[in-house]
Amino acid sequence: MSGGCPESLETTLFVDPAKGGVGLAVIKARDSDIDLLARLMRAEAEGEGEQGMLSAGNVMVNRVRARCLDFVDINTVPRMVFQSPGGFEATQKGYFYQRARERDRRLARRLVAGERFVPGEFDLWFFRPDGPCPAQWWGQWNSGRFKLHCFYSPLASECPSVYTVY
Repeated sequence: MSGGCPESLETTLFVDPAKGGVGLAVIKARDSDIDLLARLMRAEAEGEGEQGMLSAGNVMVNRVRARCLDFVDINTVPRMVFQSPGGFEATQKGYFYQRARERDRRLARRLVAGERFVPGEFDLWFFRPDGPCPAQWWGQWNSGRFKLHCFYSPLASECPSVYTVY
């Protein structure tokens, strides 16, 4: 697949009650979007702890930010969560549909506020193989592993916006 990414990305104000202030958000996110992101992070990576959830969450936020490859029209949290084909397997499981917990919302807010974690920092994909991480997955290069998940990033020439610093 191919596609270009615009050079500028939209930012909005983000209210983080935990920090008692307003900052820039890297994606638009209402409270319902924070809940949806938090539920997906938990359903996809809770077994890997907060770091695993944050790395997986970076991929999720990057998919909303990027305007390239399979994500040209993925510009909201709900579109990212329920993308088909190419979406997240966890949305097919009952665990995903449980109410978001405050701990998970706090992690989701950190990502919307622009925090990045390795692996996942510039990635658009992750999956859980039965063995070692393949060097490539669907033509994308492995950027690292955290516990059971392997992470994959696009080439900068195919998706420059995912590599921008907010």
